[in-house]
Amino acid sequence: MSTLTLYRPVGPAELELIAASGWREFPPRLPDQPIFYPVLNMPYAEQIARDWNVPASGSGHVTAFEVDAAFAARYPRRIVGGREHEELWVPAEDLAEFNRHVVGRIRVLRSFP
Repeated sequence: MSTLTLYRPVGPAELELIAASGWREFPPRLPDQPIFYPVLNMPYAEQIARDWNVPASGSGHVTAFEVDAAFAARYPRRIVGGREHEELWVPAEDLAEFNRHVVGRIRVLRSFP
């Protein structure tokens, strides 16, 4: 099986929920969050964690994980700014199935105070 490495910038509350899952899955989206959007490169994930999560919640963390590439291909990639701002858009209602296609554990690569 081929895998795709994705990155997910998170704040402290989401990180706690990921840890509580045994580092195996992302928590369900909140009602006002219709899309789960992991990003496709580390610099963009760092930018979000540092520039958005830190001001919003006091800390930001870059997580990385592998997902079955064939499964991930069903979701569109979106550019949401410059060409380095590439995200995979997964509808919130698909997140449980998406989590079942995560290969291995979610890991923290970087944290910002």
